Amino acid sequence: MNANANLITERPTFVTHLECSWTGEIYEADKPHNLSRAGKPLLVRYDLKGVRAALSKDELSQRPNDLWRWRELLPVRRAADIVSLGETTTPLVPLARSKVGGGGEVLVKDEGRLPTGSFKARGLVMAVSMAKAFGIGHLAMPSNGNAGAALAAYASRAGMRATVFCPEDTPEINLSEIALQGASVYRVNGLIDDCGKLVAQGRETTGWFDVSTLKEPYRIEGKKTMGLELAEQLGWELPDVIFYPTGGGTGLIGMWKAFDELEAIGFIGSKRPRMVAVQAEGCAPMVRAFEDGTETATRWENAHTLAWGIRVPQAVGDFLILRAVRDSGGFAMAVSDEAITDAVASVARDDGLLLSPEGGATVVAYRQALTDGRVRRDERVVLFNCATGLKYPLPPMHASLDRTKPIDFAKLA
Repeated sequence: MNANANLITERPTFVTHLECSWTGEIYEADKPHNLSRAGKPLLVRYDLKGVRAALSKDELSQRPNDLWRWRELLPVRRAADIVSLGETTTPLVPLARSKVGGGGEVLVKDEGRLPTGSFKARGLVMAVSMAKAFGIGHLAMPSNGNAGAALAAYASRAGMRATVFCPEDTPEINLSEIALQGASVYRVNGLIDDCGKLVAQGRETTGWFDVSTLKEPYRIEGKKTMGLELAEQLGWELPDVIFYPTGGGTGLIGMWKAFDELEAIGFIGSKRPRMVAVQAEGCAPMVRAFEDGTETATRWENAHTLAWGIRVPQAVGDFLILRAVRDSGGFAMAVSDEAITDAVASVARDDGLLLSPEGGATVVAYRQALTDGRVRRDERVVLFNCATGLKYPLPPMHASLDRTKPIDFAKLA
């Protein structure tokens, strides 16, 4: 098996059109689009009967284990347009010692193994590859850190310019990563939606293309591969519950789309997991909307949380997130920063897995849902860790030894 077969082999493509997620209006494929005329995200649609005839589970199993093995369900038509840094299938890591005692099987989908160390690589590799197919030369976006790093890496790989606007309190490690990988990056005195407004304001003058979350159709197609992978990894049997750290919600929406497509091509049945949107108490617009029973979410003022990746005061795809959660029989819940910090520490100490704060939030949410009965103790649960914990500030370590003086090793036993 050629390890790069998925990147170089021409395969049949099945994109038929784009569709407004709000009105159903049809848009032409194979040309650049941002939001629909209704100001809502566009979704990529496929000839799923054609995919069903062209792709079998046996054929899929013969391909290298990377994101691009799903080519028939992805929008990039030509192999030459693929921009890749090695998007491997991410593992499912069982939690044993750090889960709540008596709980069922708990698996962490560890997205920190991807290029640039986060699941943002999935969405941005697709957006940048499609931008290459369209001949776009300059991309721009707002970012809390990880998405900007992914854009910078893939844009550099493709020979494109990238401009990224980040909230002023974005950690230095994220800003340095973005800059080192070739993008122009700027701190902005505001939150991520304020940064997004600058992208929109500068578009006419600069000519850049806006690749903000859900403001173009293709990041969701990259993120949906989480759901495709998950189904295959579990033997085509979906878990009972998925806990997903939700800011813009592209991955949650994408997985819900992936499950429908997998059923349409005959790879899975009608069973769906309950989708749980996990947010921080300091920024929980989806939780508030879910509890209020509204179809959309109002902006969360004065948003704050140490889990920067889910600090999104207002999501463009709010109604899609809420639909997926409700249609699945799931729920939305918010957790405290203090509990997130404790969860990250306990999982690192007990299971050796260094989670991001956003991943830690899913652990807290699972534990609380298990305690209050929203999740049963015999259910199979998947938690999403969206990035490696190495990309976040870690607690200091002060212990030291002086090798020139006597050491009481009994104290170290």
